[in-house]
Formats: sequence, structure tokens, C-alpha cells
Amino acid sequence: MRHTITRDGIVAGVLGATAVAIWFLGVDLAYGQPFATPAALGRALLRIFGPPGSEGTVVFVAAYTIFHYAAFIVVGLIASAIVHAARYQPAVLAGAMMLFVAFEVGFYGLSAALGEFPDFGSLGGVLVGTGNLIAAGVMGTYLWRTHPELKGQFAHALSGEE
Repeated sequence: MRHTITRDGIVAGVLGATAVAIWFLGVDLAYGQPFATPAALGRALLRIFGPPGSEGTVVFVAAYTIFHYAAFIVVGLIASAIVHAARYQPAVLAGAMMLFVAFEVGFYGLSAALGEFPDFGSLGGVLVGTGNLIAAGVMGTYLWRTHPELKGQFAHALSGEE
């Protein structure tokens, strides 16, 4: 099977988004409030377009789910482009690793800041961070397994050799 940037990016994004959705469904079920997380995030998302009306939980969950999957597909496409670029320039992987670490640190800071707002207060930074790491692990595993040459490219990129 041929692996294109688009195909790999979409599959990785859908896998990552699904992993996070399952994680938060489990967390919400543990608290006895199924779909509370996507409903809160959907309410906040729709608030960007104006004050919330009587949209209802189903609309909030649907709006956030569409946004959630679209965002993860964009991230998957970026990750896939990096993996495909590494075929020609393995050093790209070292830069991508540094960018990933910086993104994770920024993401945890944003999660902590959003925790101060009422719509996000129930989403602890640890829960969001865990979901984010689960998604990164699932997406990375998919790309790693579908591109076995990555192991050698990654070793080369981290060795510092030209």
C-alpha cells in the first residue's frame, strides 16, 4: 500500500482524535457525566461566534467533535509531511522533536490558563495533558509502524552527522 502525506496525515489525525475522544469519554463516564467534556468545549467554541443560545448538548458535542477531528487531521498532516520529508533530510526529525517538546510545554501552559475559566475549569491540566500524550503516542505509533525506515532516519538525525 502506498503511503502518501495526505493519507498518512488523515489516518494519523483520525486515530489521534479518536484516542482523545475515547479518553475523555472514559473520564466523563468515571465522573458520571457522559459527554460533559465535549459539551463544555463545544459551548466554549460556539461562544466565539456569539452568546450561547438554546443550542443544546447535542449541538455542542457535534460542533466540538467536528472541530476536534479537523484540528487533529491538520496536526496529522503536519506530522506526515515531516515523516515524508525525513526521507530526504533526516535532520528534519531532530527539529520536529524539539518543536514537539516546545509544543507540549506550551500546550500544558495553555491548559493551565484555560483552567481558570468556568467552561474549562472541570478539565484539569493533567487530564488534558494525558489525553494529549495518548494522542501523540497513537499518532506516532501509526507513523512509526507504517514507515519502518524512520528508526534509521531518527538515529541519523540525533547523531548530529551531516
